[in-house]
Amino acid sequence: MSETSAARILIAEDNPQGAELLEAYVADAGYDVRIATDGESTLQLVRDWKPDVVLLDVMMPKISGFEVCKRIRSDPATRGIGVLMVTALDQPSDVERAVDVGTHDFLTKPIHKADLLLRIQALLASRSGDELADTLTYLEAVQKGGS
Repeated sequence: MSETSAARILIAEDNPQGAELLEAYVADAGYDVRIATDGESTLQLVRDWKPDVVLLDVMMPKISGFEVCKRIRSDPATRGIGVLMVTALDQPSDVERAVDVGTHDFLTKPIHKADLLLRIQALLASRSGDELADTLTYLEAVQKGGS
């Protein structure tokens, strides 16, 4: 899986044990991993490192995961990044709020490795599809302009 080894996964988790567990799951699968421990550092890494997927805890210091996701979606340079909320929150209203701010998926803790990796793979596949669709649209526009 060459795309797996190249994929960048940002783990945004303020709990050291939670971050360590997610890192072990993701790194074992061959992904390139970085960790942020609060909302501000998460946004900084999103801008500087350009991850493919962010595993985003909701309850973080400085800026909540909901606000981080909203800011990722509102910036044209980062809106295509896959966001998977990983949280202890489990109420339907929490899931609705996550969807409202633009998350692609939502996992409730405790996290199972297989579930996490399948959702990451699905996000990466959907991103590839989006990029392919964008390229095809661009090529169609070029062909129409050139004829």
